[in-house]
Amino acid sequence: MRNTAAINASWTLPLGVNKLYGGWTLNSIVTLQGGFPFTPQLSYNPSNNGDTRNPVRPYVNPSFNGPVILGSPNQWFNPAAFLAPPNASGFYGNLGRDTLVGPGLAIWDFSVLKSTAIRERMNLQFRAELFNLLNRANFNTPNAVVFTPSGVSPTAGLITSTSTTSRQVQFGLKLLW
Repeated sequence: MRNTAAINASWTLPLGVNKLYGGWTLNSIVTLQGGFPFTPQLSYNPSNNGDTRNPVRPYVNPSFNGPVILGSPNQWFNPAAFLAPPNASGFYGNLGRDTLVGPGLAIWDFSVLKSTAIRERMNLQFRAELFNLLNRANFNTPNAVVFTPSGVSPTAGLITSTSTTSRQVQFGLKLLW
């Protein structure tokens, strides 16, 4: 991926005149990253070279106009931007490797902690932790297969899963001694 940033912060609220407001800590982690590059592919091998680990790529469609990346989970990229190589021996597409970029990721984790002194060396800590606070859907890389032997794949560019979970909330008590 081209860009990534992780920012974390922790703030312990100062103990004020009233001890009721002391012992609170706020924590935050924000993670932002660009999408992973991927290569559109064919589900068959018109090159007949026998290499199943390195699928053949399509041709770039010279008459295509418009955006290649559509950005929808139902169709991340436009398959009309590509042409299938002839279904005969020895043909490879001219599309470069890792030319498209999948969806990026943005997630905010947040927690609140309250520490209460029980004795001189004993504290009880209440924790509220929220993962993916904004409940943002972070999508996985789309289906890269553009062409099958019968034509354009009906699932070309389709995203069927997320890379992170939905919002998760957990509470806990921790005894520190």
